[in-house]
Amino acid sequence: MEELEGFQENQQESNFDLKAELYKYLKHWKWLLFGLIVGGVIAYLYNRYTIPQYHSESSMMIVKDQDKSVMSAIPSGNSSILSLENSTLANQIVTLRSKQMVASVVDELDHNISYYIEGNVITVEAYKSSPIILNFQTPDSILHKKSETLLITPRTDDNFLLQVEKFGYSSTHEIGEELEIAGLNFTVERRIVDGSVQEWNNPVTVKVRPLNDVVGGYIASLEIGQKGRAEDVLALSMTQESPEKSEDFLNTLMENFNEQGVADKREVAENTTAFIQERLEIITEELDSVEGGMAEFKRDNQIMDVASGASQFQSRYSAAEQQIFGLETQQQLIQSVQQRLEEEEEFSLLPSDIGISESGISGQITRYNTLVLQRNDLLNKSTEENPVIQRISQQLQSIRSNLLDNIESTKRSLNIQRNELLEREQAAQGQFSSFPGLERGIRTIERQQQIKEQLYLFLLQRREEAAISYASTSSVARVVDPAFTYANSVDPKPWLILLGGLILGLLLPLIVIFIRNFLDTKVHHKGDLNSLTQSIPFIGEVPRIAAGQSEVIETNDRSPLAESFRILRTNMAYLIQSKNKDRGEVIFVTSTIKGEGKTFISYNLARTFASTKRNVLLIGADIRNPKLHRYSGENMGHKGLSDYLYDYDVNEENIIVSSKEEDLKVDLILSGSIPPNPAELFMNDRMKNLLDFAANNYDYVILDTAPTMIVTDTLLISPLADTTIYVTRADYTEKKLLDFPKDLKRQGKLKGLAVVLNDVDYSKFSYGAKYGYSYGYGYGYGKEEESRMKKIFRNPFSKKTKK
Repeated sequence: MEELEGFQENQQESNFDLKAELYKYLKHWKWLLFGLIVGGVIAYLYNRYTIPQYHSESSMMIVKDQDKSVMSAIPSGNSSILSLENSTLANQIVTLRSKQMVASVVDELDHNISYYIEGNVITVEAYKSSPIILNFQTPDSILHKKSETLLITPRTDDNFLLQVEKFGYSSTHEIGEELEIAGLNFTVERRIVDGSVQEWNNPVTVKVRPLNDVVGGYIASLEIGQKGRAEDVLALSMTQESPEKSEDFLNTLMENFNEQGVADKREVAENTTAFIQERLEIITEELDSVEGGMAEFKRDNQIMDVASGASQFQSRYSAAEQQIFGLETQQQLIQSVQQRLEEEEEFSLLPSDIGISESGISGQITRYNTLVLQRNDLLNKSTEENPVIQRISQQLQSIRSNLLDNIESTKRSLNIQRNELLEREQAAQGQFSSFPGLERGIRTIERQQQIKEQLYLFLLQRREEAAISYASTSSVARVVDPAFTYANSVDPKPWLILLGGLILGLLLPLIVIFIRNFLDTKVHHKGDLNSLTQSIPFIGEVPRIAAGQSEVIETNDRSPLAESFRILRTNMAYLIQSKNKDRGEVIFVTSTIKGEGKTFISYNLARTFASTKRNVLLIGADIRNPKLHRYSGENMGHKGLSDYLYDYDVNEENIIVSSKEEDLKVDLILSGSIPPNPAELFMNDRMKNLLDFAANNYDYVILDTAPTMIVTDTLLISPLADTTIYVTRADYTEKKLLDFPKDLKRQGKLKGLAVVLNDVDYSKFSYGAKYGYSYGYGYGYGKEEESRMKKIFRNPFSKKTKK
């Protein structure tokens, strides 16, 4: 059978239609607009009722030790006893963010106690603006572990209602009354600003939180880092709802950090001063003993002036004696340090810069003191179990051991040098054997006296230096910028939130539509048949029957249903116009599965052909599941096709039911009794004889056949057809089933195949005519006037039609 002219069976075109895909979303423009409006409203409400977050920032400069020039005026010229060599920016950041430092600031500012004033919509924190304050008498050790929420509502100027929901407590109290609630002792006082009592009208919620929880929150929000390229400037910042609260915290944090650094340095100076004072007391006693021995020696030996008699000896050996004095001085200093190491408790500060010339010992003392300070500072924040503290303790033990070893080796070296000088002195003294033993005794006493005097003066000088250092200890940090807050909030960002709300409001309906379309596997319109109509002609679609509308075409019917069948009749004329005119056209109407409306199409197509005054015979060829009797008015017991096929005594005239209508005359052959072997009946020649008879006596012979996928009946008699109408149904037929008729077409099992789409809901596709979704059957056939509401919600993307 010939098909539509120019139709290509294996047309290779893309199935994707961008406009059709866009229309799937644009047809839901009302929901998209609704989503935009809802998203915008939600974003506006979020901006309106979300408490804004503000960013506060400050900066401070870490003062380096070399920048502190106070000690440069000290006569000793040595480095300051307050020098902390390892005080880097990283160490300062750790100190600033330490729990101990932050906790001291939170405790000082009482930031673990917050006041909130209830508004009409939201509750905001009243930092330093609360009309009342709570004065707690509870010890900090208990208060800092409590978590309570108190609601205080004013009654009069002198009393209030106190409620604790946690305990179900509710009672009225007076201002200033001592209260004890949940282990908390406190009084409620009115806040006084500039001598006037603050006005109190709204309830105030007081929240007491555990100190550790508040400290943890502050540490998490506190940001500290190097500012720009500066090597000694730190930037401190944090983001909170209350900018004043953030500014107070940052300013107090910098202040406490500086105070702690100064206290650490003064601790070093105090320990050095105490050590020097202890040594002065010992040297004073020794000096008194030597001077007393000199006076007693002169008195016993009745001499007054030994220097005049020994002037020549003194000038000759003065150089050697000075060296011996220096060595013995060093021995005394080293001995004092060794004694301090052995007698004092472990990890105590050692005297620094007391005049020991041995650079190794002096450097180790400085390193030892630095590690002791670091260890003490860490112990304030942690315990001795801390790995860092244990590592520092090991380093201190190692330095202490090395220092003792160094002292012993230095003492041996000094003894060797001293012995060498003494040997030279003794050798020289042998030349002065004439000098009486009295001279040697006096010289020994004088030498001891000079050593004690030099050591005494040296310690006095160092004590004054330590006192000056303590009094003039400078700051460890300098505030560059006090805390300030940027005017614009960082959260929420109104325009960003609004844009996000609009995008989200648009995306949600789009996603719902996408999921709905993605999960939709049904055929809805002609566009869904693209894969099928590339190889099989499409000849028409039948609209969905509205409630109360008849399923059967009547005479002079002007309904959309009748018009759709007229279009179907016209399109079929192109399929059969070149065929044999000597006999009637045999048309099979079938489908893939049952329920797609093939009986409905068959009956109304027959009546449509009959309206042109043609002789039409409609045969119910679905003998397994007969449906045609619903339209004929005949009962199922009437003889029909099945009776004709198995009973050779039944002829054609016996089974034909003549039409009782004159205007739409359609003769019927019903299905007859349901046989046990339908397939075997269709395989005999009786079916061919019946169709030959019908084709010779009627212009059109239409057969309502069985579904092709479920049973084989239709395929057995398909060679007898001239044209096969394949019915699909909108919102019912699965898209995956469209491959089945294509396979039948490719295998040549159905002749003259053409596709019809049944039960199309045009209300869904009123704006998709351009894509073949509807054609609008209302023109000139009693079209209803468009309502005002429909005009308002008419698709804004469609073109206006001319009247």
